[in-house]
Amino acid sequence: MRIQIINGPNLNLLGVREPSIYGNTSIEDYIAELKEIYSIVDIDYFQSNIEGELINKLHEVGFSYDGIILNAGGYTHTSVAIADAIAAIKTPVVEVHISNIYAREEYRHVSLTGKNCQGVLTGFGMNGYRLALESLLIK
Repeated sequence: MRIQIINGPNLNLLGVREPSIYGNTSIEDYIAELKEIYSIVDIDYFQSNIEGELINKLHEVGFSYDGIILNAGGYTHTSVAIADAIAAIKTPVVEVHISNIYAREEYRHVSLTGKNCQGVLTGFGMNGYRLALESLLIK
């Protein structure tokens, strides 16, 4: 099984950025833990701060991978283009948010991308990625 994790803007700073919201663990360390726990799963990771690169990655893996875990960051609330890219591909996508977007600023309460995803996980910290992976394994 091949799973692609895609992170959007500012998520390259996990472990450093606002630790009270996002925690102290870097995404690299967390992905390494996932790879160790789920050694039978081929987990790839991609991060970009650029909307078009996220869309290109969705197009690239969206017909050949078994699942995509997407944290589009701030683009979740603004990007019709990423929502359209998710709708255009065949691979199931699970949207993840480390923080509870409904407990934050009101503009974060709307996900343009979530309607085209298999499911949305929000507020479980970094464990949201693991829960998303688990959901893809049982499909």
